[in-house]
Amino acid sequence: MTARSTGRRLTASFAMAIGAMAAALLPLTPAHAAYGPDQPVYLQLVSNDGNATQLALLDGTVAFDDGNTKYRYSLRLCWQHAYPQPYFTINVNGTSTAWPTQIGPTSMPGCQQAYLYSAEVNFGGTVRNVRFDVTGGWFGSNGQYQTRTKSTGTYDNPYN
Repeated sequence: MTARSTGRRLTASFAMAIGAMAAALLPLTPAHAAYGPDQPVYLQLVSNDGNATQLALLDGTVAFDDGNTKYRYSLRLCWQHAYPQPYFTINVNGTSTAWPTQIGPTSMPGCQQAYLYSAEVNFGGTVRNVRFDVTGGWFGSNGQYQTRTKSTGTYDNPYN
């Protein structure tokens, strides 16, 4: 009976040792960044020729990770009366401009077309803030083509 107990103990000890070695040798998965609360994004671009023609509407959210190197956005760009199609860029830290990632069209009342944009961006350095710049064009009452770019406020990273 003691030989059997000793055998069980050895087997159990051997199994625990192999389990511990396997756990130690397996590669560790990197920790995922935790994101802060979504901050609402809203910008209505209108012509500045006195007619206040609605050109484009950008709305959605932006959030920052607690590691200070990533941000994510989920935005919708409504093409109202701009010609041609309006667009927006992302300005990081006041110096770096990036093009957003479009994930597809959608429909929205009051829009010729609406486009969805969404991404998680690893900036590769400290993200202090983000701003969105929307550009649209139109033909004024005098028939002359004009463009305008308007910026959202600056969205500060709450982690730095």
